Amino acid sequence: MRRQSGVLLHISSLPGDYGCGSFGADAKRFIDTLADAGFAFWQTLPFCIPDSFGSPYSSVSTFSGNPLFIDLDILAARGLLKRSELASELAESPYSCDFGRLFKSRLPILRLAASRARSDLKLVADIDAFMDSHPRVAACCLFLAIKERHHGVHFLSWTDEEYDPDELFAWRFIEYEFFRQWDEIRSYAHKRGVRIIGDIPFYVSLDSSDVWAEPEMFQLDESRRPTWVAGVPPDYFSADGQLWENPLYDWDKMERDDFAFWRDRLSFMLSLYDGVRIDHFRAAESYYRVRAGEKTAKNGEWKRGPGRAFVDMIRETAGDKLIIAEDLGDITDDVRALLDYSGFMGMRVLQFGFLSGGDSCHRPHNYINNCVAYTGTHDNNTLLGAIWEMPPHMRAELFEYCGCPDDWNLARQRIVRCVIASSAGLAILPLQDILGYGADTRMNTPGVASGNWRFRVTCEQLASIDKKSYRRMNELYARYM
Repeated sequence: MRRQSGVLLHISSLPGDYGCGSFGADAKRFIDTLADAGFAFWQTLPFCIPDSFGSPYSSVSTFSGNPLFIDLDILAARGLLKRSELASELAESPYSCDFGRLFKSRLPILRLAASRARSDLKLVADIDAFMDSHPRVAACCLFLAIKERHHGVHFLSWTDEEYDPDELFAWRFIEYEFFRQWDEIRSYAHKRGVRIIGDIPFYVSLDSSDVWAEPEMFQLDESRRPTWVAGVPPDYFSADGQLWENPLYDWDKMERDDFAFWRDRLSFMLSLYDGVRIDHFRAAESYYRVRAGEKTAKNGEWKRGPGRAFVDMIRETAGDKLIIAEDLGDITDDVRALLDYSGFMGMRVLQFGFLSGGDSCHRPHNYINNCVAYTGTHDNNTLLGAIWEMPPHMRAELFEYCGCPDDWNLARQRIVRCVIASSAGLAILPLQDILGYGADTRMNTPGVASGNWRFRVTCEQLASIDKKSYRRMNELYARYM
């Protein structure tokens, strides 16, 4: 891969007046910042509707778009909302997503915009055409309309599948508007020479349109409940492991169906992005399962995954699009062999290279061209936060390795330079590490349900980035666009 670099920042973390980043003017200004600093990629987290904690890795549909990302100013400019109606959506703080308030207030105002959109016959026709060409998005809208009539309870508790036609139209409008606005942002990024990397969670949620529509593709009992659920064994992040509780795929049935669900999923995601990161790729070789009802992930077992047939499907579907395989966690020789077979880019995380003494594939001198190097991912502490929390002897080794001074902020800059200078084909920096922020801006702590995904940045903070310095760094190490 030609040497390039990028920045990791979720849409929710962008600046904006209404409590959450959106597909508005601030998204374009962020793209301008990336282009001016010589970055070629913007990596985001999943776009789907998040769970009640704000996690985009748990959703009611993998074929959905988060309504919070719809820009309200754009709706107002089109006459679908009044400026006076936006006052209730103004954020109390520009530094954090207030999910509790947003989840209560945002859908009513979007439903109001939808009620006004019904009089625009061309718009209604465009929505219908979009849904006809994206049947899984349409199924998500139907699922959400039925769910609303049942006051949000799990679909396994539904007594019927009736719905309010107005609610169905509202969701069809919301999802259409989400993807319409995103298309404009992506087009703008391409004009500035910036490409987008999306993110695909490996599993889907049990209470989702995905499972509701095709329960036969998952390992469920006769009542459509899982007997085994997904997770990972104890690791660096959690001594109890991580109990995700997602339903597991019935890989035999999926392979007989030529992986239709996954083909549709990948095709859909690659229509939104220029490349994708497949989260938890190691489950393609072997997946970890835990019996339903367990309180931790300690007592699980490994089962063989779909392997090469699955990889072949991804390659056929993706064509020449960029695929990043998250090869982190409990990685075996079999997983490495599958990644080698795939040809996909693996991941290297500098922080993991200094968890203990000795050599590691996560130390920059071991990076290969066909990998993406990160200072940290959305699951890691920020670089400055990690430096602070490191045992003194490991911090000393990291500083010696990167030739760092005793000043921690200068050390952070030297470590960032070490990743940019490495042999990795693609180097990605979380925005927090560019800005030099501490642990209070960490995006996610795995195994901890609440208090995550809230980090936001302001226009003033983005303006403080030394774009000339990063542009020069990208030029020096042959990563400039």
